[in-house]
Amino acid sequence: MQSGNGGPEIDTLIKLLAKLPGLGPRSARRAALDLIKKREALMRPLSRALLDAADKIADCAICGNLDVGSPCHICTAPGRDQSTICVVQDVGDLWAMERAGAFRGTYHVLGGTLSAIDGVRPEDLNIEGLVRRATEGNVAEIVLAMNATIDGQTTAHYITDQLKGSGASISRLAHGVPVGGELDYLDDGTITAAMKSRRPF
Repeated sequence: MQSGNGGPEIDTLIKLLAKLPGLGPRSARRAALDLIKKREALMRPLSRALLDAADKIADCAICGNLDVGSPCHICTAPGRDQSTICVVQDVGDLWAMERAGAFRGTYHVLGGTLSAIDGVRPEDLNIEGLVRRATEGNVAEIVLAMNATIDGQTTAHYITDQLKGSGASISRLAHGVPVGGELDYLDDGTITAAMKSRRPF
């Protein structure tokens, strides 16, 4: 991937941008050119924001959310229902649930799904932390908000087996989540309907 006569700095910028999801070589070149053209209005503020985020943002020790503090602002919010945990695959799914405003409990981020093809095993995910939270705290319900994919449903079944004997009821999202759909791409109304219509797993 060559940027033309721009030199190695531009080549490096393009190569790094191309590693972002949804940006191929052409999109990365366009983004790099736009950043360079808007260096004072966009590039310098973006570089400062990236450094600031790299220094300050960390994983929440309780739920796995990304925040500037640990525990995160959701885990420590006084109005949250601590007896209900919504299990999501990734932080993006947590953000989607929060955007919809359909859930007022706490969360647990797994960090992915079980996948034999990709070599993702139970020990690669934050399942042990979920089991610990369910058995040690006053947890009444665990909502499995997994993507409606084969890997998502396989993970949900595995978690259900691991939570037997925890005393918490286990439910899952229902109407509105299409098979093969991913939470981060759903609109707020669909997520709200799915949360309200959750059913036992």
